[in-house]
Amino acid sequence: MIFREKFVIFAKDEFIMELRRQEVTRYITPLREGGSLPALAEADDGFKYVVKFRGAGHGKKALIAELIGGEIARALGMKVPELVLLDIDEDFGRTEGDEEIQDLLKGSRGLNLGLHFLSGALTVDPYVNPVDEMVASQIVWLDAFVTNVDRTVKNTNMLVWHGETWLIDHGAALYFHHSWRDWEKAAMSPFSYIKDHALLRKASRIEDADKLLRQKITPRTLEKIVGLIPDEWLEWDGVDETPEQLRDVYRRFLTTRLKHSDIFVKEAVNARKSLI
Repeated sequence: MIFREKFVIFAKDEFIMELRRQEVTRYITPLREGGSLPALAEADDGFKYVVKFRGAGHGKKALIAELIGGEIARALGMKVPELVLLDIDEDFGRTEGDEEIQDLLKGSRGLNLGLHFLSGALTVDPYVNPVDEMVASQIVWLDAFVTNVDRTVKNTNMLVWHGETWLIDHGAALYFHHSWRDWEKAAMSPFSYIKDHALLRKASRIEDADKLLRQKITPRTLEKIVGLIPDEWLEWDGVDETPEQLRDVYRRFLTTRLKHSDIFVKEAVNARKSLI
């Protein structure tokens, strides 16, 4: 399987970023994982995708977290399935017999998000699958940075595909946006949930990872990633801010967190010490 490259270098530390947009043509099967009910589906480009629906779980905010978390990981050089914007039209899913799924599809008309399906990939077991200490440290750093609470031993959200570790499912990241209060305080959080990370025991080089990854990502890169969020995902009930104003909060949250990475790095290092 070949993924289209979405990053074109045109100057040092700067990228042109875009997400392809396709239309879902065939619903294949639900993937009953947690409460989000993603599905395997086919799009009009002939490829299969794991579709994250705007009508499920935490809705549009989960898609925003998936997009931002995944594209930051990719910008840092980590393996992430290609993310694609997927349209679902009014007629799609009308023949679906399962009422729960039909309701989900009706509530997801419009723009959704898909991850390129990695056929034959296996779930990473941190006790069985070898993960390099530096790779583990970088993944721990990433999840502390984007405040991803969902990469635990019970649910690693990592796959082994062609001998490499791939990261999936960042929909639980950026959890501050569910309350949308005190983002400044959240940006400076040490992120205590890192103590539950699946790779924390193996992450012996977190401080080295911090030095390396801070060289790979810039505020300009973060701004471009946040700029990928579609306007229709930023139309929230009870919120007066415009889509651009909401993007600005995400941008400021991430740039503040990057600038003060020593806070969450220290927390991760100390949490690891308590395990070994």
